[in-house]
Amino acid sequence: MNTSISCEAINRQCCCFNMRKVTRAVTQYYDRFLEPAGIRATQFTLLAALFSTRGKTLTEIAESLVMDRTTLTRNLKPLEKMGLIATVQTLDKRSKAYVLTPAGEQIVERCVPLWQQAQNSVVNSLGDETYQDIISKLSRMLSITSNSKDKK
Repeated sequence: MNTSISCEAINRQCCCFNMRKVTRAVTQYYDRFLEPAGIRATQFTLLAALFSTRGKTLTEIAESLVMDRTTLTRNLKPLEKMGLIATVQTLDKRSKAYVLTPAGEQIVERCVPLWQQAQNSVVNSLGDETYQDIISKLSRMLSITSNSKDKK
């Protein structure tokens, strides 16, 4: 490879690589807390996005979670098979919306205290000020990357 920077250096410096590495580790951490409910952190995020709504379309969910529709569909199917979500017709007959079933609502209610334990553990380990700083910087990162979708 004829470059002035090594692949190891790229991985040490690369925002994308490091963010993905951290998000995988954080997801695994939250998974361990949510395990007693039989739900993974990624599934809990989807269920929480539907909690207290009368239904969200695939597009609305995808946009709110910054996910592409194909990935979202793939992640919703197991929740539907588990009976935690269901589809409902929308006013626009061409689309459908997703809602939590009563079983889905029960799972969310069971998961919230487990999630709170994981959340408290992270915040307490980092300290509130550091945690709030990280959240602020992540929001800024999201803003920067969302605003540059058309830029290459």
